[in-house]
Amino acid sequence: MRYWLFKSEPNAWSWDQQVAKGDEGEEWNGVRNYQARNFMRDMQVGDRGFFYHSQKEKSVVGLVEVCATSHPDSTTDDPRWDCVDIRAIGQVPNPVSLEQIKQNQDLAEMVLVKSSRLSVQPVTEKEWNIICVLGKATPPD
Repeated sequence: MRYWLFKSEPNAWSWDQQVAKGDEGEEWNGVRNYQARNFMRDMQVGDRGFFYHSQKEKSVVGLVEVCATSHPDSTTDDPRWDCVDIRAIGQVPNPVSLEQIKQNQDLAEMVLVKSSRLSVQPVTEKEWNIICVLGKATPPD
């Protein structure tokens, strides 16, 4: 299993909207960055991720799981762009802010800290565990 972070502006697609999609999940579409697209092409069903609200909140607010591997993005006819489907699998009772992440020395090398503009990014298992503890999040088995 691998770990990821999915960034969304809450006014474009919020955690509440993701949760409302239930087990069916939703396409993580509209990504137009080659590196982020390539990360999605590497994802497997069952990979876990953080749902991150960008803009004003700048916080990890939820846990998601990849429920469909890379496929053509339905929001474009351009064959270069793929996406995955994700579903909500857990709350982060205490959202973990970017400020908290930056202040934690064990997270200093996190992609979110080094390259914060990337909308889909990898997370190490160690980073996953630290943020789950900080947020009091309990991923399902």
